[in-house]
Amino acid sequence: MKLVNKERMLAEFKEVVAVPCHTLQERPVFEMLRAKLEALSFTVEEDDAGEKLGGNCGNLWAFLPGNKVGAVSVLLSAHMDGVEPCGGTTVVQKDGVLYSDGTTILGGDDKSGVVAILEGVRMLVEENAEHGDIQILFTIAEEGGVNGSRCMDRSKLKAQVAYALDGEGAPGEIVIGAPGQYRYKISVHGKKAHGGLEPEKGINAIMIAAKALAEVKRYGRIDEETTCNIGIIGGGVATNVVPDLVEIEGDVRSRNNEKLEAIREEVVSTICNAVEKYGAKVTAEVEHKYSSFLIDTESTVVKLAKSACAMYGFTPDITQTGGGSDANFLNAYGVPCVILGTGMQNVHTVEEFLKEEDLYNSALMVYGILQAACKNA
Repeated sequence: MKLVNKERMLAEFKEVVAVPCHTLQERPVFEMLRAKLEALSFTVEEDDAGEKLGGNCGNLWAFLPGNKVGAVSVLLSAHMDGVEPCGGTTVVQKDGVLYSDGTTILGGDDKSGVVAILEGVRMLVEENAEHGDIQILFTIAEEGGVNGSRCMDRSKLKAQVAYALDGEGAPGEIVIGAPGQYRYKISVHGKKAHGGLEPEKGINAIMIAAKALAEVKRYGRIDEETTCNIGIIGGGVATNVVPDLVEIEGDVRSRNNEKLEAIREEVVSTICNAVEKYGAKVTAEVEHKYSSFLIDTESTVVKLAKSACAMYGFTPDITQTGGGSDANFLNAYGVPCVILGTGMQNVHTVEEFLKEEDLYNSALMVYGILQAACKNA
C-alpha cells in the first residue's frame, strides 16, 4: 500500500501556511503553488476573478492529462486565502497536533486541503500510476462570501466530478448537501435633531430599528436545515444627536430553496413594514449569495469517495452542512461536487488546530479517489 511521505507533507504544510494569504492578496501563495504544480508537469493558468473582485491575482487552474482511457476526470479544489490574522504562521507541534504560536490562525482552513491535494497527486505521479484527467482549482476570496468561485472562468471547468477539501470533519467525511444564502442590508432613515434642545423634531432611527427588530419572531435556528441571523447593527453619531440612520445586516440560509425564499421574505418584510409603521423611511438591499445543493448518495462523485475510504480504512460519514463553500458554485456550474473533511478544528480563531494524522489521511483520500477514478474505467 502506498504511504504518505509524512516528513515531506508536514514540511510543505509549514511552508505554505507561513506565506501571508489575506483575502484578495493571495499572489504570494499563487506563485508558490504555481511552481509546485508545474514541477509535477501540470499546465497552470490564471483566470480573471481577481480583476473582477479587485484582488492581486485570480483563481489558479492546473491540468494534467490522463494516461488511462475511460477514467473519470476529477477536479480537486481548495482555497488559498485565510481569515485574519493570517500574516504568516509559525506552526507549533505538540503530541501529534499542529497549532499556531497563538498570534495567527493555524491556516488549516484551507491549507490542509491545499497540501493534501499536492501530496495526493505527487504520490500518483511519483509511481507513474495510471490516472484520468486531473484538474486542480485553488480559489481566491473564499472567506467572506465565496467570491472567488462565484467569479471563476466557468469555461475552464472540464472534470466530471469534483471534491472541495474544505470540511471540518476527519478524513472520511463526505458532505453531500449545503444551504443557499441570502444577505440583506436594511437602512432605517429617521430625522436628525439636537437631542437636548429639540428632540421632538427628530425621528430616532435607533429606537425605531429596535422596535422593528422586536417584531422579528423567527431567527437563529429555524429548523434543521434553515437559519436566520441578524449579525450587524450600527448607527448614530453622538449622544446629543437624534440618530437619523441605522443599518441592519444579516443573512438567511437553508438547504431548502422554498424555505430560503420564505424566511428571507418574512424577515425583510417584517422589519421594513415595522419601520414604516413607526414613522421612519426604509430601504432594503437583498443579495442572493449562492444556491443550495444536494448530491445523490448513489452518484459517481460519492461512490469514488467511499471507495477511497474503503481502500484506507476510513469510515464514510455522509452528512450535510450549514455553511457555504466553493462546492456551492461548482455544483451550480454543472460539476457534481462534495466537500471532504480534512480534520481542521476551531477554524477562524487563533485556537485552530489540526491532528497530524488527519493531515496525512487527507492526502490518502485524494490519492484513493484518483485511484478509484481510474479503476472506474
